[in-house]
Order: sequence, then structure tokens, then C-alpha cells
Amino acid sequence: MLFRVFIRVITFASLALIALPRYATAHDIPNDVTIQAFLKPEGKRLRLLVRVPMKAMRDVVFPERGVFLDLARIDPLLHDAAQVWISDNIQLEEGDRRLPKPTIADTRVSLESDKSFASYEDALAHVTGAPLPNETNVVWNQTMLDVLFEYPIQSDQAYFSIHPGFERLGLRVVTALRFLPPGGAVRAFEFTDDPGLLRLDPRWYQAAARFVEGGFLHILDGTDHLLFLFCLVIPFRRMRTLIPIVTAFTVAHSITLIASAYNLAPDALWFPPLVETLIATSIVYMALENIVGAGTVHRRWMITFGFGLVHGFGFSFALRQTLQFAGSHLLMSLLSFNVGIELGQLLVLVLMVPVLEALFRFAVAERMGTIILSALVAHTAWHWMIDRGAQLRQFRFEWPELNAALLAATMRWLMVMVALAGAVWLVRMLLRERARRLRTD
Repeated sequence: MLFRVFIRVITFASLALIALPRYATAHDIPNDVTIQAFLKPEGKRLRLLVRVPMKAMRDVVFPERGVFLDLARIDPLLHDAAQVWISDNIQLEEGDRRLPKPTIADTRVSLESDKSFASYEDALAHVTGAPLPNETNVVWNQTMLDVLFEYPIQSDQAYFSIHPGFERLGLRVVTALRFLPPGGAVRAFEFTDDPGLLRLDPRWYQAAARFVEGGFLHILDGTDHLLFLFCLVIPFRRMRTLIPIVTAFTVAHSITLIASAYNLAPDALWFPPLVETLIATSIVYMALENIVGAGTVHRRWMITFGFGLVHGFGFSFALRQTLQFAGSHLLMSLLSFNVGIELGQLLVLVLMVPVLEALFRFAVAERMGTIILSALVAHTAWHWMIDRGAQLRQFRFEWPELNAALLAATMRWLMVMVALAGAVWLVRMLLRERARRLRTD
């Protein structure tokens, strides 16, 4: 009797182990999912066209005939999948009013090779057109679900926002969204996972608020920029002394940040790793200057200005992916991003100066503390410089082709450099004159 029970337990366990891999495979979360979408307001309705890989809809069991999809019986399940996995995860707003749940106007199964989502017109014609023939042999996880949603709106001239919560469709979800306002240019967006609420046509103050926040969080999250500020502050801890140094850094990085946003910076593949290497080098230099005690206010602000130009390019790399959310307010967004950076720097300085003052007063002598802290920073930045330099050496530098566009860009940068040199000379002379008057008084 016990032997029979034992045999049954072993049999059931074996069957469970055999069935387990299949069950897990059916519910695996895909690594990469790409979603394509069009959003177009037309009169009193807002049309949303979406294409999603069907392999991302893990809890839906699509009917099959053998190993292929049974297209004759799939329509009701497409409607359910579109609602559960797409429309329930989208929040649309007209102005400040949240739009109701949409009507699912059409659904279609498409092959992965289908190119109809290259334009809105082709995608709309495809989704509202004839479906795949029922005899098409295709596996369910090699197909796409195309859906047309329709939302009731009050006016197609309103300001629209969207919150696409597609992050649970895969481990990494990339959404390519194109917004087609009436009578305006197509605005293309590309974002990863859940970007939050996106203003598709933001007003100036909405764009400004978003970019102030982005600049503030970026400076707090940028370890290399914070270490550079730390090196600036260590020997000069009085706000009056720090003002010209921090101002030079602000003006310099603002120049290159705005220039990069207007496509005046090199677009070669080697340029970002070069900038990252130079940023690490700037930290090493500042730390070594603190150690040898060669820093003076007049010398420090000029060097900071030069390194600030490099850091501005670094800021532009972080800004590059978010400028798509600026709408028609590019310059306002750039200035707002700079304001956010300055607010972050001000917060760091307000916290950092009292801590250093207390450290040098109660824990360690100022000169010894400056050497120790700067040595630790130099050690960290040195490793960054070596690692980033190794990455830079992997790129092959090629001289750009000599043409009219190159000459025009060179002339623009020469004009900028001449203007910067003049500004630096003027500020230096004013500071010297001010120091001379203070000595005579």
C-alpha cells in the first residue's frame, strides 16, 4: 500500500516538473518591447493608434490551431487584450480634464514585418482595413496587435497630455509616440518605461517647471560635477569669495550647454567619451591644485571658466533626451534647466560650506584636511580618468571633411571664443582694479 502511494507521489511530481518549464515559458516577461503610437485630435474626437507585440500580453491565451494562431476565433480576445494591457494603462488629459475610457474602434493582428506604422495615414488605413486571412500560418508570439482607440474631446485645439504606463509589458519598454496637432508639425517622442505625465504641447511655464526640476535633479545625481564643486569649495569657503568662481562656472557651462542644444557641438561618436574624460581630468587638476596650495581667487575663476565649458557639454548629454519635451519653448527650457542646475549647486554649497568649516575647526587642521580630502577626490577622479580614457581610445578619430558647413561652424566657434576671451580679459581687469582700490584704501 505504501509502495503504491509512493509511486503515485513520484509520478505526480515528475509530471509537475515536466509541465513547469512550459508554464514558466508561457508567462516569461519579454526583455525588450517596442511600442509604436500615433495621437491625432480631429474635431470632437481624439484618435490613438497603438502597435504592441502580442508576446507582451502574457496572461492572454490566444486560440490556436496546432502551433499557429486561429485567426477565425481571435477577435474577441484582441478586444479584451487591448483593454486590459493598453487602454487601462493609458491616462489622457484635455487641458486639466481627464478623458474617459476610450472606445476600441478596431483591432488587427499584424505580422512583425508589416511597415504600415511608418506614417499615420498608412497605420490608420491598415488598422481599419482588411484583416489577415484566416489561413495565415503565424505563431502568436511573432505577431503584433494594432488597435485604434477613440476618445471624445471638446476641441482639437486644446492642450493634451498623456501618461503611458506601459512599463509592465516588458523588462525594458521603449515607446515611440508621434503627436499630430491640427495644422502643426508632427512632434516625435521616444521614452523608456514610465515617463510620467507628458505635456504634448506644453505651455511655457509647464516646460520651465519640468526642466528646472530636471536640472536640479541632474546636478544632485552627477557625482563628477559634485566632486568638481567640492574641489572648488575646499580652499575657499566664504560665499563672497566663492561668488566669482561659481559665477564663472555657471556662465561657462551655460554657453556650451546652449551651443550644444542648437547643434553647434561635434556629433562624432568619440566626442561624449572625450568630454567625460576631460571632466575627470578637471577634477584631478583641481584636487592637485588644492594639495600644492597654488590656488588663488584670480587664478581659480579663470581655470573654472575653462573647465566649465567642458562640464557644459556634459550637461548637454543629459539634456539631449529630454529636449523632446520642450515643445516650442526650446530656449526657455534651456534656461530653466540652467536655473535648476544653479539651484542644485546653491543647495550643495549651502550644505557643504558649514560642514567643511566645522570639520576644519574641530576635527583636523585646515591645511592637513585640505590635503587629505583633495587626495581622496584625486584618487577617485584618477580612476575615472583612466577608465574613460580607455573607452575613448576605442574610437578612431577621423578629421572632418573640409567643406562650407565645417568652415561656417569653425567661424561661429571662433567668434564665440573671441567674445569669451574678451569677456575674461574685461572681468580680470575689473577684478585687478577693484583689488588695487582696496589696497589703496
